[in-house]
Amino acid sequence: MKTKGKGLGDWRLEIGDWRSGDGRARLLLSAILLFVLAACGGASGAGSGGDRPVRLILAAYTTPREAYREIIPLFQAHWKEQTGQEVVFEESYLASGAQSRAVLEGFEADIVALSLEADVTRLTDAGLITHDWKSMNGDGMVSDSVVVFGVRPGNPLGISDWHDLARPGVEVLTPNPKTSGGAMWNILALYGAAKRGFVEGVPANDEAAAAAFMRDVLKNVSVMDKGARESITNYEQGVGDVIITYENEILVGQQAGHDYEMVIPRSSILIENPVAVVDSYVDKHGTRAVAEAFVQFLFSQEAQEVFARHGLRAVNDEVAAATAAQYPPLEDIFTIDYFGGWRAATPAIFGDNGVYTTVFANLNVPTP
Repeated sequence: MKTKGKGLGDWRLEIGDWRSGDGRARLLLSAILLFVLAACGGASGAGSGGDRPVRLILAAYTTPREAYREIIPLFQAHWKEQTGQEVVFEESYLASGAQSRAVLEGFEADIVALSLEADVTRLTDAGLITHDWKSMNGDGMVSDSVVVFGVRPGNPLGISDWHDLARPGVEVLTPNPKTSGGAMWNILALYGAAKRGFVEGVPANDEAAAAAFMRDVLKNVSVMDKGARESITNYEQGVGDVIITYENEILVGQQAGHDYEMVIPRSSILIENPVAVVDSYVDKHGTRAVAEAFVQFLFSQEAQEVFARHGLRAVNDEVAAATAAQYPPLEDIFTIDYFGGWRAATPAIFGDNGVYTTVFANLNVPTP
C-alpha cells in the first residue's frame, strides 16, 4: 500500500524532527502512522498462508532503491507461486544511519537493508535483532561496492587519484557521516588509502599525516548532504567538481544518461552492505516466514543479477564471475577489518574523539 506515494519512512521526513523531544511532533507522527496502518488494515495483514495478503515493511538505505523496486516484484511472484499468498511491500528509503535510528526509535520495519554493518549492530545491541543475522550467505552481506570518484565530462581537472582531491580550488562533494553510511565508507576509504601509503606525499602508517590529508580534502568539501543519493543528485544538478561516492551510484547514473565519468583510485575500501530480519517486529507482525524468505531470495542468482545490473558487485559466486568484466580490479583493496572491524572503527574514526570528528570540528562545511 502506498499513501500518496510515500513509505512510512517518508512521513518521518515531512513532520519535522520528531526525535528532538517535541511532544507535538511525536503526537502528530503517532496520529499519521495510526491513520496509515488503519488504512492498510494493519502493518502486516496475515503472516501465514491463505488468501489474505501479507504486508512487509522494508527499511533500506537510499542507494539501491531501483534494485529493490525491481527485485520486489520478482519475489512477490515467487512467493505467490510457492504459497498462493500475495505480499504487499511498504518501502522506506533513507540514509543508512538515519534509517537505522528510525527503526531503533520505533519504525517497525520487518527487514533492514543498510549500507554498513554498524547500522545493523545498533539494532542488535538494542535487542531488536536477536538471531545470528551473519549466518546468512556472505556473512549477511547482500551486495558489495567500492568507493570511487565521479568527475565532469572529459575530466577537465585531471583527477586521477586521492591526492588530487586535496588540491586548492577543487570542489568536492561527499555526504555527512553523521547520517550517511556511504559517507562513512568514503571517509574510511580516504583515510585508509592514505595510511596504507597509496596517497602521494603521505608516508605509509603515519596516522598524523593521514589525518592531515583528510583535513586537506575536507577543506574542499562544499556541502555534506544527508545521504549518498542526495549527494549524487546535487552533483547531477551541477554542484561540485568531483564527488566521492559508491561505484554503483556512478554506474546507475551513467545508465540513466548522465554524462559524468568515473575515476577509480589505486586504493579503496570494499563496501559491504548487510540485510537482516528484525526479530522484534516480524514476531509482532506475524511475518517471520515471509520476511526470512525475502532475505533468502536476495541471495538468489535472480536477485543478484538485478543488483549487478544496478552497479552493485554481486556476492553470489556465479553472478560475480559472470559480471567480473564490469568491475575493474584495484591495485589495493581493503576491508573494514583493516580498522579492526566496525566496533573498533566507529569510535576510533567517528566517535567524539575520533580522527574524523577531530578534523571536522575545525572546518566549516555546510550540512543541510
